Amino acid sequence: MNTEVKRAFVLRIYPSGVNKVPDALEHDQIIIGWSRAAGLISENLSWHKFRSIVSETYYSNEMNLRKAGSAAGHLWRFINDFKVGDLVVVPYGSNFYVAQILGTPTYDATRLDDDTAYRRNVKWLNNKQPIPRALARSALVSRMKSQGTCVDATDLLPLIEECLSVCKKDETPSFNKDLQSRLVKETLDEIRSGRMDSFGFEHFIKDIMLGLGAVDAYVVPRNKDTGADILATFNIAGTIRQVVAIQAKHWQPEPPVGKEVVEQLIRGIEAESANLGMVVTSGTISDEAALAAEEYFEEKGIKIELVDGEQFSKLIVEYGIKHS
Repeated sequence: MNTEVKRAFVLRIYPSGVNKVPDALEHDQIIIGWSRAAGLISENLSWHKFRSIVSETYYSNEMNLRKAGSAAGHLWRFINDFKVGDLVVVPYGSNFYVAQILGTPTYDATRLDDDTAYRRNVKWLNNKQPIPRALARSALVSRMKSQGTCVDATDLLPLIEECLSVCKKDETPSFNKDLQSRLVKETLDEIRSGRMDSFGFEHFIKDIMLGLGAVDAYVVPRNKDTGADILATFNIAGTIRQVVAIQAKHWQPEPPVGKEVVEQLIRGIEAESANLGMVVTSGTISDEAALAAEEYFEEKGIKIELVDGEQFSKLIVEYGIKHS
């Protein structure tokens, strides 16, 4: 690995909702959208002016600057925060790619029609081969599911480098990695085996939240359920209280969790004045559910984490269970 790596980011390459990862791979570049907001590559451009350009171009009809600020934040990171040598994780279906930044941002006005004008030259690591998400630890999987186009992942640099190391052709997976993979599979099979009913699954999630550091977590009685099955409270730095509303779905892989589950959770988030939301399922998550979570984040600024069965099993294996 390049010893000059200082930061890492997760970048979703979906300008205007179109998957452009193959384009990025072909041209050895990373890409971001909002191409009609021209003139953003300037060292003299203040954040206020930067955001104003994005707002006037895309969000002039909005009542406030929430959407403009969110979009401008992603663009700002791509243009100003990315540095040569940094790593960029690019999710792609059940896999992901890792690139290392080689150059400064460029603007290609000939790519306005497909919304891919803003680009950066990169070197695709792992011989430009995809890395299965199954190799990534739960924290990295979670970050790759973050709502928003571009998020910081510098704290996960060791996990990114671990995945790259395991993928080297001359390096076989370690005993610990093999053991962890087997434990994750066995845990998922056990959760889905039918020995646990939906009520037991809710209490199981409560115990996991306590194991992750919640100062309080409880299952909401069915007759008082407003859309959240579990409420967990975390204290950040001992002073900031964060309430997480959780929807639990003890399902098989098919059918996947749909957007109606996210909509139900949203009602719970609002009824409980929660700061964050989570959908935790033993099954899988549909694209419609992911889109509903993203739209809610764009509208309200509240994140909803979508945790499928495989990611939940990784959480259990990596962090264990605290019994109440």
